[in-house]
Parts: sequence; C-alpha cells; structure tokens
Amino acid sequence: MPDEDMKTLDRSAAGAPPSWPAAGAAGAGASRTAAATPQATAQPAWLGPVLIVGIVLAALNLRPAITSLGALFEETRTGLGMSGTVAGLITSVPALCFAVFGVTAPRLSRRFGPAAVVCAGMAAIATGLLMRPFANGAVGFLAASALSLAGIALTNVLLPVIVKRYFPDKVGAMIGLYSMSLAAGTSLAAAATVPLTDALGGSWRTGLLVWAVLALLAVLPWLPVARASRRADRAGAAAGPAGSGAGPRVARSRTAWALACYFGLQATGAYITMGWLPQIFRDAGVSASTAGVLLAVTMVMGVPLAFVIPGLAARMKNQGAIAVTLGVFGLTGYLGLYLAPAAGAWAWALLLGISNCAFPLVITLIGLRAKSPAGVVKLSAFAQSTGYLISIPGPLLIGALYQHSGGWDLPLALMAGLLVPQIALGVLAGRDRTIEDECGMGD
Repeated sequence: MPDEDMKTLDRSAAGAPPSWPAAGAAGAGASRTAAATPQATAQPAWLGPVLIVGIVLAALNLRPAITSLGALFEETRTGLGMSGTVAGLITSVPALCFAVFGVTAPRLSRRFGPAAVVCAGMAAIATGLLMRPFANGAVGFLAASALSLAGIALTNVLLPVIVKRYFPDKVGAMIGLYSMSLAAGTSLAAAATVPLTDALGGSWRTGLLVWAVLALLAVLPWLPVARASRRADRAGAAAGPAGSGAGPRVARSRTAWALACYFGLQATGAYITMGWLPQIFRDAGVSASTAGVLLAVTMVMGVPLAFVIPGLAARMKNQGAIAVTLGVFGLTGYLGLYLAPAAGAWAWALLLGISNCAFPLVITLIGLRAKSPAGVVKLSAFAQSTGYLISIPGPLLIGALYQHSGGWDLPLALMAGLLVPQIALGVLAGRDRTIEDECGMGD
C-alpha cells in the first residue's frame, strides 16, 4: 500500500475524519486517498489557501488584546478609576484565563470540530475587543477582556491541532508561520497602539477599539472552513465510525508533564521579560525611551526565529539540542544584565529575545509528541493550561524580590536559576517519543 494511503488510514484510525484529506496533499495524493476511502468527500480546492490565511490572521490576533492594553494601561486605569488592586488583577488575568478556558478546548473540539471552535474563538476575541472600550467601570472592562481572553485560550490550544490535522506533512513550516504571525501581532500591537491612539484623537478607548477591526477580519476565513469541516465530519460519521477520538490520558505521560512544565517555565521567563526588562535597564541608567526600544528589540527577535526554529525542529528526531541552545543564550543574557546592564544593553536584549523563542519550539513539540489529532488536542490543552498556571507566580515573585531587596541581583539570580530546570525539561520533552506510546496506545 502506498505511504500516502497508509498515512490517511492512520489518521482515520486515530480519530481524524476519513472524509477529509490533508489540506497540503497534492492532487495525485488526494486521488489515491479517495481511492482508499470510497466514501470520501473531495477536498475543496480553496481549502488549503483559505486555511493558511485563517491561521495567519488568527495568530496575529492572539496577543494584541493584551499588549495594546499594556501600552495604554495607565490611561485606561485612570479613565476607569481602577484601584491598584484591580489593576494588578487585570495584569494577572491573561495567564489565568488561558489556563482555565484552555482546559475546555478538547471537549468543545470533539463536539463541534476544531475549525468551528477556532471560528467561535475569533468571534469571542472580536466581541470582547468591541465591548471593552465602551465599559464604564472596571467590572465591565474586566468581563469584556475575559471574553476576548477566552477566545484566545481556545485558539491557543487548537491552532496546533488544526496544523497537525490538515497539514500533517508540513507541521514545521506551518507552526513556523503561525509562531511568526503571533510574534508579529505581539510586536505590532505593542509598537503601534500609542501612535494610532494619538493619530485618532488621543482617546485610550479609540486606541483599544482599533484592534477589534483586525479581529473581525480574522473571523471571515474561518466561516467557510468551519462549514466545510462540519460537512466532512458528518460525511465521515455516515461512512462509519472512525474511532472514539478520546485520545490518550496525557496525565500518564512523562513527556506530557515535561512539555507542560517546559511550557510553564518558558512562559514565566517571557512574562518576566515583558514586565520587568525595561525597569532593569532604567535602574541601570538607561533612559526610559531607550529601555522601551530595547524591549521592542527583544520582542521583535521572535518574528524571524519563530519561523526558523519550528522548521529546524521538525527535521530533527531529538529537539533537546535546540532547548539547550536557547537556554544558554538566556543564561548569557542574564549574566550580562548582572555584570554590565547598561554597557551591553543591546547585546543582552538580543540574547534574551533569542532565548524567548522557546515558545515556537514548545508549540512545535506539541505537534510532534502526539500521533493522532485527538492526542494533539489533549496534549495542547494539557501543556498550555498547566504551563500557564505555572507561569502566574513568576512575575509577582520577581516584583516582590525587587521591592524587598532594593535591587536586581537577587531577581536576576532567580531568573537565571529558572533556566536550569527549563533546559533539563526541554531535553526530556525533545526526546523522540509520543504520548500514545507512553500511554500504551501504540498506533
């Protein structure tokens, strides 16, 4: 039997709809698939390009709700009369929402299909972004933000599943495109929110509202994809059962735990960097404007590397070496901040930007460490929800250490110390094995 037929049958047995060939398959491969599954519905010619556009637009919208608020946080806090406690709550809400709502993604995906849930997630992001500029108080603003964050949480979990399901032979390239788009959206919102606000009249409400336009645009490609996906799922169900689709019990897998903890530690480092790096530079004598540019340099590094790292990781059997390399860059950056924060500021910002590219690596590993679509969705939900919970205390602890010690020596030591277990966990998560094998499910 040809390899393409075997891959199609493997996906059907693992829970993918037998009526839906891989979106990246060539015409000949699609013909062979149809021959192997007589009841299959032919893949629409538009599906692949529309999916790619949908993935890019969805990824662009996964962080502007957070970084645009960060750019206008002082104005928003003053405008809504937030207390310091409420303001602190809002800054910690994203990671909490990602953890809480991300857990629901596997069940929703099994019930409605991943494409439909991503479409609903995009709609939730757009609705929340449309509502929150019109909030008259902190409670309404928090509720609207939580709606957007719920949509982000679901999409966070399910975009790697979409890639694995519809582009099984192009996981590295597609995860790279997704990660690069996410990094671009993060940097764009951070850099452009204030200038856009000034250009549109200076109101923080307008500055936040403008990002709803991008979110609404992202809903459009997912509407036809969701409809086509539902038709394919129904056709597959009519042709016969393709398996339970429940997937492995990921909590039994050591690789899943290693991946979840690695995700948590890299997220901790990223949030600490985004929250505290400008202050570290300013306390070392760097001007406020330069400190902001240095943070932008750190964030922008994620754009090109987010495309390179997944492709490289997908070609390797063991990705532990990448995790070690990224960790060493981070250790060097923290050592530089300790010894000469101002003199080598540009170098340390660059090194930490490279180290923060552990995110595209861990997203790639989610796709590589599971065989089936059901396994990917459960691993993605487990790793991201557990990881975001792990990341919540980090920035708060760094702030407490900074306040009580009166300097950055102790916080920097902790930041560097967290990279040591992160490297070890990356080596464990990068081993060539799958959660299905560890859970005794085989093929």
